[in-house]
Amino acid sequence: MKLYDSTLAPNPRRVRIFMAEKGVDYENIQIDIIKGDNLNESFLSINPRGLLPTLVLDDGTVIDETVAICRYIEEMHPEPALLGTDAISKATIEARQRHMEFDGLLAAADAFRNSFPGFSSRGLAGNAGSVEAIPALAERGKNAMVRFYASLDAALSNSAFVAGEAFSIADITALCTIDFAAGAARVPIPDQCSNVKRWHADVSSRPSAEA
Repeated sequence: MKLYDSTLAPNPRRVRIFMAEKGVDYENIQIDIIKGDNLNESFLSINPRGLLPTLVLDDGTVIDETVAICRYIEEMHPEPALLGTDAISKATIEARQRHMEFDGLLAAADAFRNSFPGFSSRGLAGNAGSVEAIPALAERGKNAMVRFYASLDAALSNSAFVAGEAFSIADITALCTIDFAAGAARVPIPDQCSNVKRWHADVSSRPSAEA
């Protein structure tokens, strides 16, 4: 299978880490989103939405959306379980994973996409046409990230990982969110968020974090 990927973006990295945790092999095809290669006809013929990551199976089936790809991989390679093992853990991990996306990753994306000069007319991701960036959204995204860090710090005061006592897709999303926010969006972990810093050091030391 082929993974259409960009090392510059957090969502493809989420899939790479997920696959690394599972020990899954695949062909990696890099798409330069800064240059707009995801909007070229050659890629749009594969995924008309122009979004990464995109997984193409050996039979030609195309799967986009990060969590959908991860669910497929989990079904094909159940161990180690990263999406839960029973009704409660599956629901808890799903909820926490969505919190990491909606409260953190979307905020970091707003902060970056609306301040990066190369995306000045690409304010929305993918094949959305010309959309002007809105500087005020960048500032709102940075403020939302500060709230995200505080909320995550409180949650991690009571657990080793984002969704409890086991590493899961929620930790993968949080890690990619924070690394993207600290780098591209320039919103690092605040010094007072000691629980987030402890957790971040732990998950960053996993071999899969290098994927």
